[in-house]
Amino acid sequence: MQTIDVLGAPASPYTRKVLALLRYRRIPYRVLWGSHIDPPAGFPAPKVKLLPTVYTHTGAGREAWVDSTPIIQQLEALHTDRSVQPDDDVLQFLNLLIEDFADEWLTKAMFHYRWHFPADAAHAAPYIAYSHDPQFSAADAKAMADAFSKRQIARLPLVGSNLVTAPVIEASFQRLVGILDRIIERQGFVLGSRPATADFALYGQLTQLGIIDPTPAQSLAQASPRLRAWLDRMEDLSGHDDNTWIDPSHARQHLGELLAEIGRVYTPFLLANAQAASQGQADVETLIDNQRWTQPVFPYQLKCLDILQHERLQMTEANRMRLDDMLVGSGCQDLFR
Repeated sequence: MQTIDVLGAPASPYTRKVLALLRYRRIPYRVLWGSHIDPPAGFPAPKVKLLPTVYTHTGAGREAWVDSTPIIQQLEALHTDRSVQPDDDVLQFLNLLIEDFADEWLTKAMFHYRWHFPADAAHAAPYIAYSHDPQFSAADAKAMADAFSKRQIARLPLVGSNLVTAPVIEASFQRLVGILDRIIERQGFVLGSRPATADFALYGQLTQLGIIDPTPAQSLAQASPRLRAWLDRMEDLSGHDDNTWIDPSHARQHLGELLAEIGRVYTPFLLANAQAASQGQADVETLIDNQRWTQPVFPYQLKCLDILQHERLQMTEANRMRLDDMLVGSGCQDLFR
């Protein structure tokens, strides 16, 4: 099995997601700590510069992959052992939905808590500078930290964090901590006693919210010591050998709260984002959790909705009916009307 190279950063939730998954799947890798802005010399450039960038050796030579979900799907095609995708089609769709929620909605909380609160921003900026190069002089680290912090704070509105949306983001994060606490107590992971892609997506965002950034980390540790401990275990599951997925007939009971949270906040955002884009509007204006939500249209999340809708249509009619029955009443069913 060939070793793959991973360009990433500790403050990148998607880097942490992919690295933990590689450890669980026992796929050999090397980490190249660095920035997508300045990739290592001698490596091919990806079409879009993102973290992580995974470099693999194929028949055509070395290739660069980006975007954590496609990376994981490509790894599934190359490596069959210790799969992170359930073999039941309905469970796999739920896995995809929860992964998407973590990657695209929970990251709003990650970005919000890191850059909205001055104390957290003051902590994150030098952390990111020194994680890039621990040998920076104090002056160089401060210059990089100041520039990066200024840029990220300016981007807050783009991801949906502003004074209007802050209460929605924070309340959703706090509910999610309790929901995950109860899920882990019952099964250990989202879809059974083995980790799925969804677990690694949640873990990636929560490494930032629950470990690195002080305000949400304190809140998470107080509300759920269980979830805080789970994050450290998720870091390296190379020795985890339990391989049981949840019985699909029990999925609705086990995942009901989580699906309801997705339907409560992420579904209305995806639909409003798509509607605004279809009408040529620059901004999304809607209600989420009975509160006003406003932000610029987010083009990438149009793709997320398209993928979810496409994947459902690819299911057999029987499995699609099973899925639809499971989603009734959660709010998620509105994604497919």
